[in-house]
Amino acid sequence: MASGKIRDPRADHLLTPQNAALLIIDYQPTQVSSIASREKRALIANVVALARTAKLYGLPVVLSTVNVKTNINKPTIHQITDVLPGIEAIDRTAINAWEDEDFVRAVRGTERQKLLIAALWTEVCLLLPALDALHEGYEVYPVIDAVGGTSKEAHELAVERLIQAGAKPASWIQVICELQRDWNRRATVPGFSEILFAVEGG
Repeated sequence: MASGKIRDPRADHLLTPQNAALLIIDYQPTQVSSIASREKRALIANVVALARTAKLYGLPVVLSTVNVKTNINKPTIHQITDVLPGIEAIDRTAINAWEDEDFVRAVRGTERQKLLIAALWTEVCLLLPALDALHEGYEVYPVIDAVGGTSKEAHELAVERLIQAGAKPASWIQVICELQRDWNRRATVPGFSEILFAVEGG
C-alpha cells in the first residue's frame, strides 16, 4: 500500500510544519495557579506536549508574557522554557497581546497564516488576540486542552465565542497527528511516539 502524493505543505488546508506557527501566551505562575476549569497538572502536561510538538516539527514559536519587566508577574513556567530554550518571551503590559506592537510583529514575522494558540486565561489572553487575529484574516486554532479559565463557565463561554467568530478548536493530540500525517515521514516518528506516550502514559 502506497501513500498518496505529498500535497503542497504551504497551501494545504490542513496543518503542516510549513504553514503553521504556535503562540504561547502568559503561562506564568500566577495565571497557572488561578486556573479552575482544568486540573493544573494536566494543563501543564498538555501545553508542554504542545511545545514539544512545535519543536519536533520546526514550527515558529512566539512566546509572550505580561508584566514581567514591571516586576508584577514572574516569567514563563520553566516546564515550557526548558522545552524551548533560546526563545525570548515578548513581555507586554497590554492584556490583549494583539495590542502589543512587538507581539504582532513577531507573529507576522513567522509568515504563517495558521496560528495555533495556547494562552491563559481562555476568556481573556486567548480570546482577545484570537479574535483580533481572525479579524485580520488569520486561521486560528485554539488548542483547547492546553488552555484554561478562571471557571468552567468562563472557559466554555470563551470557547463558544471563538467558534462563533470562526476559530477552529483543536486538541494537542489532534495537532501532533495532523502534523505527522504519514508514518512514512520517518524522521519525526520517534519524537512523535515519545511525546504522545509520555503524556498518555501519565
